[in-house]
Amino acid sequence: MFKKIQRLDDKVVDGIIKFRSPLKNKIMIAASTAGNGGMIWFAICMPLLIYAPWRLIGVNIIFALAFTQLLCEVILKHIVRRERPVWKLPDQEQLIHRPKYYSFPSGHTSASFCVVAVAFYRFPPLTALIILVFAVMIATSRVYLRVHYLSDVLVGAILGLLCGSASVSLFDRFVAMTAGLNL
Repeated sequence: MFKKIQRLDDKVVDGIIKFRSPLKNKIMIAASTAGNGGMIWFAICMPLLIYAPWRLIGVNIIFALAFTQLLCEVILKHIVRRERPVWKLPDQEQLIHRPKYYSFPSGHTSASFCVVAVAFYRFPPLTALIILVFAVMIATSRVYLRVHYLSDVLVGAILGLLCGSASVSLFDRFVAMTAGLNL
């Protein structure tokens, strides 16, 4: 089964070059860069943290990002140790710097989709949908830029949704437990 997945992943990586154009390259580099270090998600959290009625939502998103980071970047990437497609490609085919760390699962994607999960619980549907569009753009950019395989991104999205959903439940329990305490 893993060989079939790898063959499909390799076909996608090899075929993506046909879809490149200077405009798409700029869009995908911008989308990927926005996802670096969860930058776009922390930027979204700043006004939430400042405005008291939304503060707990901002804290929930940060909690979800930390939880997802721990699982995906710290634990899973170092267990699986999958090489990135970019490590096999010549320098002239690269549009961004080669990432130093392993490929599976996609950290950009898992972080993005954990925020999507929190958004669907905490925000109005239109706002959550806009966040979903950003997350899909970031995930797509990682495959387009050939720094991830398709399966890295798909699993990253699933893990992100699971971590985000779990974080909402854990966060709600924590808030309920501490409601009576003057912390």
